Amino acid sequence: MTTTSFDIAVIGAGIAGASVAAALAEHVSVILIEKEQHPGYHSTGRSAAMYIPSYGPPMIQALTKASGEFLHKPPIDFCTTPLLNPRAEMLIARKDQLAAIDKFMQHHSADKNVHRLDAIEVRKQCPLLKKNYAVCGILDTSGNDIDVNTLHQAYLARFKASGGVLTTSSQVTELRSQSPGWSVVTSKAKYTTDIVVNAAGAWANEVGAMARAERIGLVAKRRTALTIDTPPDINTASMPLVADIDEAFYIKPDAGSLLLSPANEDPMPPCDVQPEELDIAVCIDEVEKAFDFKVTSIKHKWAGLRSFVSDNEPVAGYSEKAGNFFWLAGQGGYGIQSSPALSKYAASMILGNEIPSDLISHGIDHTGRLGVARLSS
Repeated sequence: MTTTSFDIAVIGAGIAGASVAAALAEHVSVILIEKEQHPGYHSTGRSAAMYIPSYGPPMIQALTKASGEFLHKPPIDFCTTPLLNPRAEMLIARKDQLAAIDKFMQHHSADKNVHRLDAIEVRKQCPLLKKNYAVCGILDTSGNDIDVNTLHQAYLARFKASGGVLTTSSQVTELRSQSPGWSVVTSKAKYTTDIVVNAAGAWANEVGAMARAERIGLVAKRRTALTIDTPPDINTASMPLVADIDEAFYIKPDAGSLLLSPANEDPMPPCDVQPEELDIAVCIDEVEKAFDFKVTSIKHKWAGLRSFVSDNEPVAGYSEKAGNFFWLAGQGGYGIQSSPALSKYAASMILGNEIPSDLISHGIDHTGRLGVARLSS
């Protein structure tokens, strides 16, 4: 088996790996290693992502806001079609959920895009809702649908244009620390590299174990989705994504259909995850309680894995046990909308550069809030 040398090896070509590899390849030689035949086969390729700045824990919100300019106005050499299309988000609440609405508004009282709605205003936004189901809601007008495939493919194209090398159907079988750097053995080839970046998504634990790095407590969780025909005589083109305030379900227009999800987070080992019939049944039951239609047939159903650590924030930092081994994991369900800022941050950390000022202005800096040390306490 021949050995090829690169400055950096990035393991995993989903949105996290593709975006950071594209940023790194502008400065150093990079090999991007993907075990599947096609990049993005698992979580990235199964995501119905939206850009919602108010969604997620604090650092995710900061990363998402810092990603906004790039996603709204991508560089002309990045892609030629829009990455975002406006789609507001509406959180709805029954009478017993009013405390959750109040708590959300307390956290977002200064956000001019976030508005509290009464029951009448909620039904104006979504006539599909049953008349007496929601007593109030919250509308976030800053939301957008994300063209995930265009974004992902544009990162890969930029990576290749900068001289990066992508290898697919390449399972990493061994990581061996050597002086200097690493030996990376795959099912197809062997590489030597100064730095390994672990962007393996749900499989990041396994890659970390091969490198004898610390455990970060990453847990992969299944989320299920399905699409149905849009009810007749209903125009959903401008309908917001509608979600239960406690995330018991969400529903959104999707390419002429309706996408439904129970918003489940079921822990499971990393795998080619498939939808469970119980999840589908729960989803349909919850949706039919809230909306004035019956689900009579399903057009398509699928599941994807979202990976989290204990605080639901991403991990982006060098290992404290394995030299020159960089964790880029735990993006949860926020990896698409935060990828421009997180990849820029991670690339700066990997290369030992200063954090860009636009990230610092959003509260993203070298203080270690995304590093591994926080997970060992």
